[in-house]
Amino acid sequence: MKRTRKVKMVLKRQPTIEGAGVHLHRVFGFNESPRLDPFLMLDDFRSDTPEYYVKGFPWHPHRGIETITYVTKGDVEHGDSLGNKGIISTGDVQWMTAGSGIIHQEMPKGDPKGAMHGFQLWANLPASQKMMPPRYRSITADRIPEVELENGAMVKVIAGSIGGVQGPMDDIVIDPEYLDCTLPAGQKFVHATDPGYTAFIYAIGGMGEAGGKPISNGTLVLFDEGEQLSVSAAGEPLRFLLLTGKPLNEPVAWRGPIVMNTQEELKLAFQEYREGTFIKR
Repeated sequence: MKRTRKVKMVLKRQPTIEGAGVHLHRVFGFNESPRLDPFLMLDDFRSDTPEYYVKGFPWHPHRGIETITYVTKGDVEHGDSLGNKGIISTGDVQWMTAGSGIIHQEMPKGDPKGAMHGFQLWANLPASQKMMPPRYRSITADRIPEVELENGAMVKVIAGSIGGVQGPMDDIVIDPEYLDCTLPAGQKFVHATDPGYTAFIYAIGGMGEAGGKPISNGTLVLFDEGEQLSVSAAGEPLRFLLLTGKPLNEPVAWRGPIVMNTQEELKLAFQEYREGTFIKR
C-alpha cells in the first residue's frame, strides 16, 4: 500500500500590497519558503476592483528565479528589457526564467467587467543555472490539456502528467507538476507523488479536507513526504492548484526580486543593476 502524505503545515493567504499599489494576497513567501523548497513565493491576485490592480508592477529586475504566472480571468500586459512584449489572457500561463537577469513590467488590465484573477508562483533556480540566459515560454489556454478522471474530477495539466495526459511545460530543472483540479462534491482525489518531492495544494474555491484538515478558498496545505496525497471535496465542488517539485537543498540569499546563493552574489547583482550592467547579452 502506498504511503499517503500527512499534513505538514497549513497556511491562510494574507493581504498585502505590492508593485505600484496592487492589492493581493500572499499565500507564502520569505518566512515559509525554506519548508517549500524549491518554491519561494505564491501570490493570489484575484480581484474584481480595478483600482486595486491597475497600477500594476512597473519595471523591475529579476535574477536567479523563475516566475510562473497563471491567469484565470482577465488580461496582463507584459514587456521586458530584451524587447519581448505581449498579453497573458484568461487561461494562459507564462513561465519566465529570469536566469542571469531580466528587467520587466507586468500591468494587469482585467476583463470587460473589471475582473482580474490569477496566481504568480516563484520557483528557485539551482546555483548551476542561476546565470543561464533568460527566456519566456508562453502557453495559451488552448494548449493546456484538460482531462476528466473516473471520479468526475476535471484537471488542467500545465506541467507534469495525470490520467495519461502530459502538460506542455517540460525541460524545467525542478521537475514540477502544476495541476488545476476541480473535484466534484463528495469525491476524493488521490494522486501519486515522488516521495522526496515537495508537494502542496492551494484551494481556490469550494470546501473540503486534506489529511483531516478542513480547507476552503485561500487555504494552502503543505504535505509531508509520501508516495501519494489525498484530497476530498465536501458538499460542494472543490477547486485547487496542486504543485510538486524537486527540492534544491541549496543556500538561499534573497532580497526583493533577486534570489542567489550567497550574500556576495546578491550584493553583486544589485551593484550591476545600479551600474547598468545587470543585463547580460
